Amino acid sequence: MKNHKKILIIDDDENIRNVLIQSLVAKKCNVLQARNGQEGLEMALKEHPDLILLDMLMPIMDGMTTLKNIRKDPWGENVPVIILTNLNATNENTVEDMVSNKPLHYLIKSNWKISEVVKKIEETLNTK
Repeated sequence: MKNHKKILIIDDDENIRNVLIQSLVAKKCNVLQARNGQEGLEMALKEHPDLILLDMLMPIMDGMTTLKNIRKDPWGENVPVIILTNLNATNENTVEDMVSNKPLHYLIKSNWKISEVVKKIEETLNTK
């Protein structure tokens, strides 16, 4: 990837974070990580990553609340966010939240291989 892009992974699943970190570091990315939404929000607003990978179901602050708070910040209005979760967006409120908070992609973890997620990240950052 060009220019050592900074990526923030916000996910409470340590195994997912570790696999993503290994894959992204191999692509020359600078990777930050957070274990919950509150930690991720603070890190995002401080570090201004080029892209955020965000889980929905987490302790302390869920992913949608995190995304809403990121979008309130002038920097955060346009940062690319890829939701990577096990939660299907079938609930009407979830769908409305998705539309109003504009994640770039909504990926169900069980439907995507890590290599495919990394490719989606590369595509996003190379066109940004």
